[in-house]
Amino acid sequence: MAAAATTFVWWLVVASPQGGMVVMPNSFDTRDACMAAVTEFQKNTGQANWVMQCVPTPDQNFEE
Repeated sequence: MAAAATTFVWWLVVASPQGGMVVMPNSFDTRDACMAAVTEFQKNTGQANWVMQCVPTPDQNFEE
């Protein structure tokens, strides 16, 4: 019996300096794609003291 590989879905989480937090509604298939979105956002807006992080969760698609 082969072990099943775990697949992750990546979410972009943004935290404001005032303590608010939001998870962006669109997920990413890879960490690299999520990090590219963070980099692009920082180049275009450059919000001071905002924290952006890519957070993985297990993929909930149970396709065989």
